[in-house]
Amino acid sequence: MGKIIIDILLALIILITAAFWLYAEKKDGGALKKKQKNVIKRILISSIIVFALQFVSADVFDMLNIRAFAYAGRILRLAAYLVSYVIIGGDILKKAFRGIKNKRVFDENFLMVIASLGALALAVYENGDYLEAVAVMIFYQIGELFQSYAVGKSRRNISALMDLRPDYANIETDGNIERVDPETVAPGTVISVLPGERVPIDGIITDGVSSVNTSALTGESIPRDVAVGDEVLSGCINLTGLIKIRTEKSFGDSTVSKILHLVEDASTRKSKSEDFITKFARYYTPAVCFAALALAFLPPLCKMLILGGSAGFGVWLYRALTFLVISCPCALVISIPLGFFAGIGGAGKAGILIKGSSFLEALAQTKIIVMDKTGTLTKGVFEVSEIHFNEAEKEKLLEYAALAESSSPHPIAKSIVSAYGGEIDRSRITEIEEIAGYGVTARVDGKLVAVGNGRFFKKLNIKCESLDVVGTVAYLAVEGEYKGYTVISDTVKSNSAKALKLLKKAGVKKTVMLTGDGKAVAEKVGKELGIDEIHSELMPEDKLRIVGELLKTKRKNERLAFVGDGINDAPALMTADIGIAMGAMGSDAAIEAADVVLMDDDPMKIVTGIRISRKCLSIVYQNIVFALSVKFISLILGAFGIVNMWIAVFADVGVMVLAVLNAVRALSVRLEK
Repeated sequence: MGKIIIDILLALIILITAAFWLYAEKKDGGALKKKQKNVIKRILISSIIVFALQFVSADVFDMLNIRAFAYAGRILRLAAYLVSYVIIGGDILKKAFRGIKNKRVFDENFLMVIASLGALALAVYENGDYLEAVAVMIFYQIGELFQSYAVGKSRRNISALMDLRPDYANIETDGNIERVDPETVAPGTVISVLPGERVPIDGIITDGVSSVNTSALTGESIPRDVAVGDEVLSGCINLTGLIKIRTEKSFGDSTVSKILHLVEDASTRKSKSEDFITKFARYYTPAVCFAALALAFLPPLCKMLILGGSAGFGVWLYRALTFLVISCPCALVISIPLGFFAGIGGAGKAGILIKGSSFLEALAQTKIIVMDKTGTLTKGVFEVSEIHFNEAEKEKLLEYAALAESSSPHPIAKSIVSAYGGEIDRSRITEIEEIAGYGVTARVDGKLVAVGNGRFFKKLNIKCESLDVVGTVAYLAVEGEYKGYTVISDTVKSNSAKALKLLKKAGVKKTVMLTGDGKAVAEKVGKELGIDEIHSELMPEDKLRIVGELLKTKRKNERLAFVGDGINDAPALMTADIGIAMGAMGSDAAIEAADVVLMDDDPMKIVTGIRISRKCLSIVYQNIVFALSVKFISLILGAFGIVNMWIAVFADVGVMVLAVLNAVRALSVRLEK
């Protein structure tokens, strides 16, 4: 009965392995590598030899086992199995030898070689069945093959998601389009992007109208319409019309290069779970080797010395070899890093760049989220909603304010320039001085113009009205004389309220909003969104101080995340347990300071990022508990002789394959809309 089961099992291995080869090559686009194909060939050849030996051994070898040919029959039988063993296990033998040579003895290759050669030696000694020793290697190689394919598939999926690097840039020379290396294109060069091509370098459109697919950057599938004056980021795909772009950066400083750099560096930052597994394997493997050695010799020696009689070394040596096969830590060593790698890839698919598995783990433990208001919870698109100047000189005063603010990149300054709408003659402006968090002074037509908030005017000793309005107030003074004010309003993003609600549902205990805006504006936005704690009228250093205070109040196992635009908030991003840069792929400060970069400004991406990280961490913990539980139970059963070598192989290879397949689930992402 046992022989029939073995024959059926070997036949299934041959059929399934051959079918897998055909499937992977035809259905998965020729995904198998040369090395994997070689392993499949060796599995098939070795399995066919062993399968054939099951039928010929009874007829041929038994016939030769007459007294005159008994020894020759045993040698021929052993030689046939040795051929099969070398075919299937040759590479494992080489790896084990290299490990010993390089003083890295205790690895899974060493364990498999010792266990299989030991089983072979026992079979020779007892003139038993060599099938078990060869089967150990066949099953191990099958497990390695499926693990290699699963890891390769996940890497290919991630590579496809992150395949942003353009191969060329088009430069028009004498009416002809010339393809050049993007790295050779200098800032300020005008490049052409044809329909279907990927934008190679960040820049501003100077000619043409089109739609661009930004899904590789943001995870958003809906195309974005662009026209002259719009900024386009490298990595986007031009869909419809020819566009010409004036490059703003070199290729090395472009968005696509930053993303690729982040993805490449992500694997170097290990999580605590990965560090644990690395240290665990370092001590675990030699420990089980010595335990197996003790199991092989101590019980029989004790039996012989204390009870007398036969020691029964063969039985205990077999148990020790079974113990070694079971003990291979492949499932943990492979599946844990793969789980984090898949999680980072899944996040990338959703438009969330995580700099490493340590930050993925920290994101999963986030309980306090501190957010900047402008650009994070609100659109950051300011418009002048009220103008309170003397009616007779209203247009002139608005012109003065716009000219003074024209050099500032601040959204409020841009909104005032936009409200003016006239041409900016920079020759009329001199002595510009901007103080972050306060305002700006400049000489316009020789007159000293000051535009800023109440704190700024107090600092300048200029009396102004104390106002309680919903919006940001920008006061104006000319030659030290107060002239009135404008009110600039921002609007809350449509997804902000839903994102905060889902964060609470996901287990975030406290939400905090920090803003430099006035109390009335901050309270209105905070109340509308249901934020727990609101701090207003803050300078960048105040935000840093509050983040520091909140860090002291959290529990040891909790993490605090700060979400900001990555420029003014860089110090707070770096101080928090985890810094999240919102919609700031064009910002050097965001990428340098943040641990997580959201490729667009949708607050729902924060929820998605936390869910991905928690799913990934859950999978990692599942694999740790599952692998260790099965290992230790099997080790105990193996030590007592309850399980044999066959079950040991299934315990090792089966656990590894299941753990790897479970880890690959982290690639699957459910996006929040």
